[in-house]
Amino acid sequence: MKEAVLWAAAGTGFTFLMTAAGSALVFLFNKKNSLGIQKMLLGFAAGVMVAASVWSLLIPAIEEVENNGGNPWATAAVGFMLGVGALMLLDSILPHLHPNAGQAEGLSSTWKRTTMLVLAVALHNIPEGMAVGLSFALAAQHGNDPALFTSAMALCIGIGIQNFPEGAAVSLPLRQEGLTPTKAFLFGSISGLAELVFGILVVLVAGGIESFMPWLLSFAAGAMLYVVVEELIPEAHLGEHSNTGTLGVMSGFVVMMVLDVALG
Repeated sequence: MKEAVLWAAAGTGFTFLMTAAGSALVFLFNKKNSLGIQKMLLGFAAGVMVAASVWSLLIPAIEEVENNGGNPWATAAVGFMLGVGALMLLDSILPHLHPNAGQAEGLSSTWKRTTMLVLAVALHNIPEGMAVGLSFALAAQHGNDPALFTSAMALCIGIGIQNFPEGAAVSLPLRQEGLTPTKAFLFGSISGLAELVFGILVVLVAGGIESFMPWLLSFAAGAMLYVVVEELIPEAHLGEHSNTGTLGVMSGFVVMMVLDVALG
């Protein structure tokens, strides 16, 4: 348990630093030329999350249930839909604002636009942190199985890579809102803390009741794909021309697929 928590903390710590690195793009791009960059980066993040949901979460969840003599499709399907429902509930309750949107979502709030922009991406980071933490917890439950451990590392690297564009997806719109580059960078970096918190919390839950692991893996997959379909892909295709966002999605999917297969 202790080792799994430490690995989850290290993994989500890495993904947090990648979010901060992506946020630093605000120092390179001005307000006018950042929209096309945002679309490409959001598409890339979406592609990574789709591939990670299948190879790193759903397939391991199904294999876990099969090894224990359970019903794999039922567990995966129910866990998946629970993850979708949980993110849908958070999406409808938590006040947040997507880049280039005129109206905030969630419950009515007097919070600043900048705060709600940060919360929009923090929502994305919840299932990502869960995914990284669960992958290391799964490896720990199987005696640090080398294959599972390298698969967890592949997921960690993949999520870290896609966190780079997610950090930019916070800092660049904040710059457009009128914040200084330094403040936009700091707020963008802070949005990544959700991964660290939820990555450790989910390891503690999985370690307490090991039979929950397939459910939690499927739950994280559903939550991630909800974010992709509801938010990332639509935002990546804003405007008349969608080729930039589409190519970003395809590139992200291929990168994550290669990482998982090559390292796993």
